[in-house]
Amino acid sequence: MFDRTIKKTLASTILSALLALASVHTHSIAADLKIGLAADVSSLDPHYLNIAPNISFASHLFDALVHIDANGRLIPGLATSWKAIDATTWEFKLRKGVKFHDGTELTAEDVIFSLDRPALLTNSPGPFTSYTKQIIAKQATDAYTIRLKTAAPYGPLPLDLSSIFIVSKKVASRASSDDFNSGKALIGTGPFKFVSFKRSDSITIARNDQYWGEKSSWDKVIFRIMTSGAPRVAALLSGDVDVIDAVPPADVNKLKSNNKFRLEQKISWRTLFWQLDQQAHSSPFITDKAGKPLAENPLRDIRVRQAISKAIHRTALTEKTLEGLAVPASNIVAPGIMGYNSSLKAEAYDLEGAKKLLTAAGYPNGFGLTLHGPNNRYINDEQVIQTIAQFLTKAGIQTKVETLPLAAYFPRAGRNEFSMALLGWGTLATDFGLRTLTGTNNPETGWGTWNWGKYSNPTLDKAIQLSLSTVDESKREELAKKAATIALSDYAVIPLYHQYASWAMRKGVKYIPRTDEFTFAHQFHPE
Repeated sequence: MFDRTIKKTLASTILSALLALASVHTHSIAADLKIGLAADVSSLDPHYLNIAPNISFASHLFDALVHIDANGRLIPGLATSWKAIDATTWEFKLRKGVKFHDGTELTAEDVIFSLDRPALLTNSPGPFTSYTKQIIAKQATDAYTIRLKTAAPYGPLPLDLSSIFIVSKKVASRASSDDFNSGKALIGTGPFKFVSFKRSDSITIARNDQYWGEKSSWDKVIFRIMTSGAPRVAALLSGDVDVIDAVPPADVNKLKSNNKFRLEQKISWRTLFWQLDQQAHSSPFITDKAGKPLAENPLRDIRVRQAISKAIHRTALTEKTLEGLAVPASNIVAPGIMGYNSSLKAEAYDLEGAKKLLTAAGYPNGFGLTLHGPNNRYINDEQVIQTIAQFLTKAGIQTKVETLPLAAYFPRAGRNEFSMALLGWGTLATDFGLRTLTGTNNPETGWGTWNWGKYSNPTLDKAIQLSLSTVDESKREELAKKAATIALSDYAVIPLYHQYASWAMRKGVKYIPRTDEFTFAHQFHPE
């Protein structure tokens, strides 16, 4: 009897332990998600630096009035609807009952404050003001209705506002960017709450159980910053992380054929291109063959810009250097994006044509040029720059390469310190992108905030403005195509390729790949 009691007790204890262990194991799979991010998150202030890694992460803690779905379509966010009341007035209806993480309710005052705040951050290296400068008046007609007035008819305002995160006026009006980075001011309405931030190492967030939308499947998410491809893949293979983004090209087939993992891919909205210094001065990284600075900037000559474009073998670049994870680009936006002009073709490789253009421009022996770009942001970015340097050297341009980590590269490029700088940009409208990337720089209007080369063309500016001021979508698209033709015929920038976005994850986790390349923890689900 005593033995049987002991055996029963022991068996019961063992069974309980096994069930507890299974429960813990199941809970650990379902409750926590670990994501290896390829790009560093440099600021947690949602209005400080307008770059994709920061925007992607901010979407976990904050919402915008307008959201974007996986295919790039505008969908309701904190605004349930929007419409143009007249040619210069847009009305947004706010979602009722939305609460910030501290329990206070979202109101129109928070929205108006959030639309004003980007202009107050005068030290931003990549401001969000291009999305707000068109608004000349803001009115809360009631606690849940906002009317925004523009100086002229302006079609893409809802798209602009998908990039402005709504913060708590009560919290953020007294907060600096440092207060956001410390977590003190990270009070949003998003699907997660902030837990911790170790710069360039990891960010931890926890599910917001009071979220107004679909709640996350995960209790906690840990983002690990893993800018090097090999360690990121190794972490996935070993189980240290559940998901990685920006899968290195060399590992795509290996992961695709491994039944323990799932690979998701989609053509990205991101176009990689060169920004060229086009100011009337001696450009900082252009010299003669002996290394002496040139008095005149050759990049101001369209023949030189065209020669550079012809010297680049885009097919070889995308098939070999990028291992098939990109397609040659002819536009600044990807196919399918509003204003994409299919009549424009990717520049054909023409080495002899490039040499003739350089000779015609007065540089029969070429010149010296340093290419700059990041080494931890885009697919094989450093190898891409090295490959293009080889192409240009063959054309007679004595080319060097200097790459930098993203955190150091973007601020310097934004201060126009480089002669030729690599940039990747994603947008859902051609005119929207042209305004930011090629529009004449104007802090008052927010134009040209990412126009690193200080390119300026009044004819293009007028074409962009005409497109942006058209509310009729079909007319606007045709005008955007015309503006794209002007910009690209003048080699305002030199398009290279559209890259693929890739995610790899362990079996048991699923994700719908996004055109915008964003990695959203709340859109991963257990199978």
